[in-house]
Amino acid sequence: MPIRRARLASLLLLPAAVLLPLAACSKHVRPSDPNGPKPLVTDRTDQLGGEDVVTLRRSPSVDTTTPQFVSATILPGRGFNLFQVTANLPGKGEISVLASPSIEEAAGKLNGGPGDANGVASFGFGGAFLVPYPNRIIGQLTPDGNSVTTSWHGSSMTLPADFAGKQPGARKHAIHGLILASKVENIQKTTTADGQAVSGILHAGNFGGHWLSNTDLNFSISLAGDAVTATITAKNVGSVAEPMSIGWHPYFAIPSEDRTQARLRIPAAKLATVNNYDDVFPTGQLKPVAGTPYDFNAPTGKALGQQFLDDNFSSLNRSGGVVDVELTDPASNYGLKIEGLSPEIKTVQVYAPPAKNFVAIEEQFNFADPFGSEWHGMDTGMVTLQPGQSVTWKVRLQLFVPPPLPTPPVPGLSGASGTDAATPR
Repeated sequence: MPIRRARLASLLLLPAAVLLPLAACSKHVRPSDPNGPKPLVTDRTDQLGGEDVVTLRRSPSVDTTTPQFVSATILPGRGFNLFQVTANLPGKGEISVLASPSIEEAAGKLNGGPGDANGVASFGFGGAFLVPYPNRIIGQLTPDGNSVTTSWHGSSMTLPADFAGKQPGARKHAIHGLILASKVENIQKTTTADGQAVSGILHAGNFGGHWLSNTDLNFSISLAGDAVTATITAKNVGSVAEPMSIGWHPYFAIPSEDRTQARLRIPAAKLATVNNYDDVFPTGQLKPVAGTPYDFNAPTGKALGQQFLDDNFSSLNRSGGVVDVELTDPASNYGLKIEGLSPEIKTVQVYAPPAKNFVAIEEQFNFADPFGSEWHGMDTGMVTLQPGQSVTWKVRLQLFVPPPLPTPPVPGLSGASGTDAATPR
């Protein structure tokens, strides 16, 4: 009897054993349930900061004579960092508009470790968004050396002291806001007439206890052939007033990798002086740029040569309400406009070390150290948001083919002229 039952049990199990591989195979070809979970809005499997990397794409037009954007890659898990933009450039094919490592390399740096305290590694490449303050806040260093305190309209704020210059004894300070490692949620990806767009929201609260009120941040990035547009709206959803500023830290690549001949045009009349290029702390003085190596106002800009820049430009000249900064690379027949569309954009910070083939062009609301006493009560660009109020930062990238440079004068020939005279660097 026990033997008969054992044989019966084995016969009953046989069909299941035979059918199991078939069921496993059929799972891979079964059509998806239209009412089941929707796939994540990304065409990559990468994750950074615990969120999927999102890539916007478009098919280039058949016109190969006009530069056009092709893709944009965003890191929602790292404050919506606009990590990479690519474009088709006539004669060069697809190029990287931003200087960034690979996703894999970036993941090794954006790890929350000692070099990434409060997400500071995020502004080392790509295009990090800076909220609620771009640039440096000096403040008063706390005894433990981990925080700085500052005040706004009599209210005290304590911020992470997460940066310092490289020289021995350099003073620690706060830098580039409080969302560098934040996760943006409710990611929505849509198709547009000529590309794609993505949006998301960050319920920032009081930015980890560092700010005076609660804030919601709405992000949007759109990709089209002729433009990449980034928009951030900050809304005070708390019960008291708060200061607010928004900026960006994009590293724009020089396609030819010949930094000396790349040209920069900045429509600015003044420059904020700093104590040195290690701290880069503002002195509170604004100097005219006319007649100095920092005058980049010429219609075709000025060649970078070997000039070092880590400077804040102001008294901006708007064209049709737009702050139009231009980076051109004559060797690649490449031009890029960085257009500030928000009237609140008061300054442009430019970082361009001679040994690197990039220029960081940061359009932002405020001057550096906006709460500092060195400004003697001057309006430093911080926007006051009352409860329920909002402010929007909006910047657009556009490609163009730069016009030929003026012919330089020929020594010894009378009547020779040129409008692009060398400027001391």
